[in-house]
Amino acid sequence: MSHFSRSYAEARQTFLDAARAAGAALAQFPHPTRRGSAGEELAIDVALAGAPEAGRCIMVTSGTHGAEGFAGSGAQAALLHDAALLADCAAADACLLLVHAVNPYGFSHLRRVNEDNVDLNRNFMDFSQPLPHNAAYAEIAPLLLPSQWPPSEADQARLMKTVAERGMAWYQAAVSSGQYQDPAGMFYGGDKATWSNYTLCRILARFGAGRAALRWIDIHTGLGPWGYGEPIHMGPDTPASVTRTRAIWGERVTSIYDGSSTSANLTGLAWHAVPQTLPAVDYAGIALEFGTLPVGEVLDALRGDHWLHRHPEADENQRALVRQAMWRAFYGDADDWRDGVVAQVSDAVRSTIASA
Repeated sequence: MSHFSRSYAEARQTFLDAARAAGAALAQFPHPTRRGSAGEELAIDVALAGAPEAGRCIMVTSGTHGAEGFAGSGAQAALLHDAALLADCAAADACLLLVHAVNPYGFSHLRRVNEDNVDLNRNFMDFSQPLPHNAAYAEIAPLLLPSQWPPSEADQARLMKTVAERGMAWYQAAVSSGQYQDPAGMFYGGDKATWSNYTLCRILARFGAGRAALRWIDIHTGLGPWGYGEPIHMGPDTPASVTRTRAIWGERVTSIYDGSSTSANLTGLAWHAVPQTLPAVDYAGIALEFGTLPVGEVLDALRGDHWLHRHPEADENQRALVRQAMWRAFYGDADDWRDGVVAQVSDAVRSTIASA
């Protein structure tokens, strides 16, 4: 049985069928205003496998970055079909909380961002306070989204000259760390909490209240070597937090704070929802980041997607090129890649079960 799908609607049905077959309790949070690319209903679906009153909760999320949801959805369906893993969870007084398609709009429309062009993993900010200014993004922005797509040779040469002068690490950080000034730009964090932000907090409050511990595995794609799931510390920038995360998932856990991760240092990350919603819970988490293409190609795919967002008049040939690039950037469409995703997500859950 294939756990992986080629559309949001198919992925959602596969997940719901797997949850029902496993006897998991289901909850659905329909999107209040938007529909999918084929006119389908959009929702964040939640499956709870195991005892509702379990002291420990292992949460696995998919689709925080919409188009990345194909990998996470397949892994979640595989977990629900793993009877031995579910039994091990129960024996360890742990329930498995699977949150499917945190960003259903982006999942269905093959965008990394949501219906408001907001990157959800930059959206968990205190919007009552002044927002940070990403000066490096402002510097590079005029070169990112040229007047035509694909870019002319001259436009691309100007961008590559800047990247060569400043370095790929500077370029990745400038573009991806998060910006709050250009609503139509890339990696925009928003000016208020989005529907997905609010709904994720509701899910945490509903299913996490009263538990002693919460462990969170958030599945992502698009950075790092082909098929390798890099476990990235997802919590505060403190030695104690990093040490606890590595005690659970191993010494190969990286951090955005010390430069060991393939990811740049980011703002507004979703894990901030935990202390906001469950301040007393014992928390640790990782983002499990599966590599696809070189970072330059991934950023080019995102440039094309944002160019298309700014140019609704684009013809179908341009649209097809952008969609194909996004698919390749965020999904490894090969058996070895899919098998590796399932194995590594399962191993991460088992490491969580085994930890105190």
